[in-house]
Amino acid sequence: IIAAKYTKPFVKGQKNDYNDAEAVAEAVLRPNLNYVQEKSQDQLDLQALHRVRSRLVSRRTATINQIRAFLLEQGIAVRTGSSSLRNSLFAILDNRANEISSRMHDILIGLSEDWLWLDERIDATSTEIEQISKYDVGCQLLMSIPGIGPIISTALVAAIVNGSAFERGRDLGAWLGVVPRQYSTGDKPILGKISKAGNRYLRMLLVQAAHVLMMRPKLWQNLSFGDWLKRASKRMHKNKLAVALANKLARIAWSVLYNCTEFDNHTTDMEAI
Repeated sequence: IIAAKYTKPFVKGQKNDYNDAEAVAEAVLRPNLNYVQEKSQDQLDLQALHRVRSRLVSRRTATINQIRAFLLEQGIAVRTGSSSLRNSLFAILDNRANEISSRMHDILIGLSEDWLWLDERIDATSTEIEQISKYDVGCQLLMSIPGIGPIISTALVAAIVNGSAFERGRDLGAWLGVVPRQYSTGDKPILGKISKAGNRYLRMLLVQAAHVLMMRPKLWQNLSFGDWLKRASKRMHKNKLAVALANKLARIAWSVLYNCTEFDNHTTDMEAI
């Protein structure tokens, strides 16, 4: 299986089925071309669980925002945060019954029921993912890395298995798109923003894990890369540092999976996501 972007340069003339097939046949003969590994049924199932969970989380966020918007149209502002809205929604409906029409009241109640249903589906899916992580060897190795829990470990295993598709950790970081986009010419290296190539979902999870680590500077001294993190935090913006830390976590994850060894972070005293 070859990525379409690698076969495009070999297309001759106009695009048609014959030229596309010839381009694929020509690309296969290239020795340095990277191929896409086929996923097993277990990988596909685990990847499907993550996609379902991601969709449910997006729907829940949209539902919460819609409830907040409808209340704002009625002149009722609720403090930021889902917990604030959850705790105050029914109190608002009771205390301001004269200001809210019966139809709007029913709409908000229906949206709140949707919210509860989505919470139950997300919890059930998350529980299933956590159960898988307990019995998978690769997930157990990945969860020895600070900041990586059942969600990230299972997502990585579903995507790269043991990391054999990559020659080194930096290749995984480049595939995830957490490295600078390069546009160099005339022996002058020009680095821009991150490339954002590859798996968007994994990139988002690793950046979130990096933000969790950055929020706990007292624990940095217990990490093997804590000194690097302290120095980098003094010269980098927090968002830039989060991406750099996500890249480091990706490289560590590849090494852990490829060598089948746990990560030695001296002490593990933090709550993984």
